[in-house]
Amino acid sequence: MNTDTRLAKTLYVWRVRVSLFCVVAAFFLAEPNRLSLLAGSGFIILGLLLRGWACGHLSKDKELTTSGPYRFTRSPLYLGSLLIGIGVTSASRSWWVAGLLAFIFLVFYSVAVQREKNMLQGLFPEAYAAYSRRVPLFFPQLKPDPPNSPRSFDWSRYLANKEYRALEAALVFMALLVLKAILWG
Repeated sequence: MNTDTRLAKTLYVWRVRVSLFCVVAAFFLAEPNRLSLLAGSGFIILGLLLRGWACGHLSKDKELTTSGPYRFTRSPLYLGSLLIGIGVTSASRSWWVAGLLAFIFLVFYSVAVQREKNMLQGLFPEAYAAYSRRVPLFFPQLKPDPPNSPRSFDWSRYLANKEYRALEAALVFMALLVLKAILWG
C-alpha cells in the first residue's frame, strides 16, 4: 500500500485507537483460564520489555536511533506491540481475538511500519540507507549490528516517550482478565 495516501495516513493515525477498541473487545470475548493467563503474561512481559528498552534509546525525529534493540531490528516498538498482541490473544483464549489481532497488524501496523520507514528515509537519507542495509525492518536478526552509537538506555527517554502507559494498560487488562477468570471461570 502506498504510505502517502489519505487512507494510509488515516490508518496510521487510528492504529492506537483501534488497538484499544480491540483490547476492550478482547476482554468481552475472552475465556481465560490459568494456563492462558500465564502464557499471555509471558508474551506481554516480553513485549513490554522490548518496547521499554527501545523507548529508553529513542529520540524521536532528532536523530536516527541505532542503539539498543535497534541493533537487531529497525522496528522494535512494533515488534514489541506484536508480542503484546500475541499475549493478549493467548491470555484471552479466543479465536475472535486472534482474528482481531491479525486484522490490526495486517491493516494498521503494516502501514505504520512503512510510513515510519519513509519518514526516517526523508529525515536521515544517507544514514538510514546504510542502516537499512545492515538491519532488517521488522523481524530481528540474531547477530546485532555492531555498535556505532555510544547511547545507552536512559530512563528520562523512556519517560519522555510515555512508554509507562503501555505498562499501565497491560496491568489493567491482565487484572481484569484474572478477575474474569476467577468470577466467571
